[in-house]
Amino acid sequence: MTHTPHVAIVGAGPSGLFAAQALLRAHESVRIDILDRLPAPFGLLRYGVAPDHASMQGIQRALVAPFTSERVRFFGLVELGRSITRDELVAGYDAVIYAAGASEDRRLHVPGEELPGSRSAREFVAWYCGHPDAEAQQLAGVEAAVTFGVGNVAVDVARVLAASPARLAGTDMPGDVLAELRRASVRDVWVVGRRGPQHASFTTPELRELLGLDGVQPVIDPTDVAGIDETDLDRRVRGNLAALREAAGRSVPDAHARLHLRFWRRPVSVMGEDAVSGVVLERTLPAGGTSVVGTGERETIACQLVLRAIGYRGRPLAGVAFDDEAGVIPNRGGRVVRPDGTPSPGEYVVGWIKRGPVGVIGTNKSDAAETVALLLDDLAAETGVKDAARGPEVDALLASHGLEASSFADWEAIDAEERARGEASGRSRVKVASWSQLTDLVRHGRGGGPLEREHEGEAAPAAEAGLAGDDLS
Repeated sequence: MTHTPHVAIVGAGPSGLFAAQALLRAHESVRIDILDRLPAPFGLLRYGVAPDHASMQGIQRALVAPFTSERVRFFGLVELGRSITRDELVAGYDAVIYAAGASEDRRLHVPGEELPGSRSAREFVAWYCGHPDAEAQQLAGVEAAVTFGVGNVAVDVARVLAASPARLAGTDMPGDVLAELRRASVRDVWVVGRRGPQHASFTTPELRELLGLDGVQPVIDPTDVAGIDETDLDRRVRGNLAALREAAGRSVPDAHARLHLRFWRRPVSVMGEDAVSGVVLERTLPAGGTSVVGTGERETIACQLVLRAIGYRGRPLAGVAFDDEAGVIPNRGGRVVRPDGTPSPGEYVVGWIKRGPVGVIGTNKSDAAETVALLLDDLAAETGVKDAARGPEVDALLASHGLEASSFADWEAIDAEERARGEASGRSRVKVASWSQLTDLVRHGRGGGPLEREHEGEAAPAAEAGLAGDDLS
C-alpha cells in the first residue's frame, strides 16, 4: 500500500470509539474521521447510562483518547442520508465503519400498549439523561409504575423511579428532570419478567444496588427464587439469585417505596380508557428454549405508568444494507455483506448494529477489535483501497452542500458550559439538554441564556431549563 489509509466511522458512541482506538494502535499512519448526528460524542455512554452511575460514566475518560490524536477529526451535526449520502462517504474513504447502535425499541404487542402513559424505557432514559431529542416525561399522578424486562435498562429506570430525590440531586440530570422527579409520588415500582430469575440478564452489581436502595422495600415471592438447580449456572446468575434471596427476607422500616420483582409473568393487556390504569399479567411456565406458555392464571396490577424494557433493535441507515428481521446490518464478523452474501468492499460494522443489542459497554471493545482486524487485513491485501481518483472527504462534501459540522473544540465548549452550570448549582455537571442551546454553543460559543438555576420542588423557568425536545430547525 503506497498511500495513507483514511477511514470514516459513522457514530461516536462506545463501539465507534473503541474501533478508532483499535485502528490507532494497529496502524501507525491511518487517519480517521468520526461522524455523529449530535454535537456531543460518547453516544450511549452519555445518553443511556443512568446519571447516578458515576463509575460507568468514568469510562468516558478512556474513550476520549482517540480525539487527542492529530490523526483523528470529529464531525458533529452530520447525519448519514441527510447531510451526506452513503455513496458519497464510501467513495471518499478507504473504509467506512458503521457504528450507529440500536435506537429503536421492541414492542409488547398487547392491547392498550398505545395508551398515554405506556411508553418505551428508551424514551424515559433519554429524558433523564438529557438527550436533546427526548420528550419531557410527566410523572404527575403516577403512584405505581410497571417495567417489563429483566435487564440493566429495567434496573436503571426502576432505580430512578424508586430512589429518593437526595440520591439524584448530585447527578448531571437537567434541572427540569430533577424537578419532575422531586414532584413525583411513586410508591410502587414493578419489574416484571416472562421467565424466571435464572434467565434474567441483570448484572449482579447493578441488581444489588437496586435491591439495596435506601428507604425502598424489596418485595419478592420466595417461591420464585427457590428450588432452582444452579449446577450449570454461571457466576453472574448465581450472584443474582443470591442477591434476590437475601432481598426477599429483608425488612426496610419506614420505607418510602416498594420494589416488586415478579418473575414468570407476561403482559396480556394494558388497561385504561384515556390513559393507563393498570396491566393484566398471566403466569407462565417454561416451554423449551427461551419460550414460555401461559397457564391461564391472571392478575391485575393497578398502575399509571408502563415502561417496556424488552430490548432494542437497530434502525436502517440510509443507503446501507439492512436485515429488517434481525435489526442489524448484515455482516460476517464485521464485514458488511450484500444481499447475495458477498462482502461489500470498504464497508464494515461494529457494535449493536452489527451483532444486536447484547452485551455491556465493554463488550464493544472486543467486538471492535474483531472488525478492525478484518479491515486491516483487507487494507494489507489492497482489497479495500481506493485509487487516487477517489471522491472528496467529509469536510469537502459538507462544504459542497453548504453545510458546516461541529468540531471536537465545539464539544469542549459544551463540556465547559455543563461544568459551569454544575458549579453554579453545587454539582459537578448539569447537562445541556436542548438543541437550541447546544447549537448556540456550537455556533456562538454560548449556551443561549443564563446558567440553569435549581428550584427546590419546582421546575426551572422554561427559558433557563434547557427543555428537551427543541427542534433543530
